Amino acid sequence: MARLLLLPTIVASDSVNPFVDKTYYVNPVNQKEFDESIATATGDVQSTLKEMREVPSAYWIDSKSKLQGTSTESLSGILADAASKTPPELVVLIFYDLPNRDCDAKASNGEMCCYANDDGSCNYDQVGDCAEGIAQYKSEYVDPFVSIVASYKGKVPIVLVVEPDSLPNLATNSGDPHCGNEATGNAYKLGVEYAVQELSSKTDAALYLDAGHGGWLGWSDNLDKYLSVLKEMNLPFDKMRGFATNVAGYQPLGVMCPWAPDQGFRNSYCLNGQHQDDECCADPCKLESQWNPANNELNYAQALVNAAKGELNFDARAIIDTGRNGVADMRSDCSNWCNIRDAGTGLKSTSQTANSSVVDAYFWLKTPGESDGCSQTLPSGEACLRYDAMCGSKDSLGTQDSEPPAPEAGHWFDFQVKALAANARMSMTAGSLVV
Repeated sequence: MARLLLLPTIVASDSVNPFVDKTYYVNPVNQKEFDESIATATGDVQSTLKEMREVPSAYWIDSKSKLQGTSTESLSGILADAASKTPPELVVLIFYDLPNRDCDAKASNGEMCCYANDDGSCNYDQVGDCAEGIAQYKSEYVDPFVSIVASYKGKVPIVLVVEPDSLPNLATNSGDPHCGNEATGNAYKLGVEYAVQELSSKTDAALYLDAGHGGWLGWSDNLDKYLSVLKEMNLPFDKMRGFATNVAGYQPLGVMCPWAPDQGFRNSYCLNGQHQDDECCADPCKLESQWNPANNELNYAQALVNAAKGELNFDARAIIDTGRNGVADMRSDCSNWCNIRDAGTGLKSTSQTANSSVVDAYFWLKTPGESDGCSQTLPSGEACLRYDAMCGSKDSLGTQDSEPPAPEAGHWFDFQVKALAANARMSMTAGSLVV
């Protein structure tokens, strides 16, 4: 039976929940991608794909080429289209183009580097402060992005998720020379700091800073490291809305556990074998045995919000990506993240969440069907230059003879979206919604 779970009273830092009482924008570009798969699907999968086609999802502005334009593949085109609706519709965008982007992986390496090799790839061995790369990021990505969004101030409601995986990588992957060098550290800290300052002072967009997921930062020491990174930065928390979690991830939503105010911002409700008959302690990734209380994303969001209040005096809320986390226990190893086999689409984008004092919305922050990264060989038969070994994990699509190879990150993966539709769990249940 569902329960009403209470938290200490917290007042959000930036006005009200931006997702409430809004019509959400659905990008025709994404709908066209779904149309391609619908045309070759049959039965229940086809019916589900038609339903998924109408669900709002975020659009990734992950290159400079996507800033200007008239089509809805561009920032300016999307905002113009949303502004033409009556009333103007809420647009959710991913702000994503840091120098040395995706430092702990290869699948989503970006177009800007602190220092580049002759072939355009990033040179992580060169010593320096990334001054030129940061200057390029500011002038060629951040400034024009801010200018475009500012022109729609008061005209179109906008939510921005800022730089997925960047600051979490600095918090936990300092041992990786690509993440732990001075250049990448400067790029991420100074780049995000500048972006958030500019966006918060010149636009009215609601800002959510990426905070990984519970299977990454849910351990107390990892969350502490993440908070320490934020403390080192000059961030205008009073002008930010909160955090985005599970972006492009597969961590299960789960059920939120009770929270005792005297616990500070750590919740040990399920640890040491406690309350294992409570559905909120369900632990498909076996994280509790590793002393990680963030066994699901609702519990992680709760810990994150309380930690931000206690350590940063930041009255934050969270949004959780539910695009592909409908199946809780499909991975043999929950550290695997690339095009996961047997995953299913999760709850549709909504502001009706389990606890509105913690979570503003569940939202499809990565459109189901967009690849996480390529197989070693592309569908064309060519070698993938951005192949990441994690996309060759035993949980990844494209590694079995019966499966086609996966395309580059962000490209449409027809085989994957049909599998996500076959396993979809998009409806609310008693365990996932309490109002």
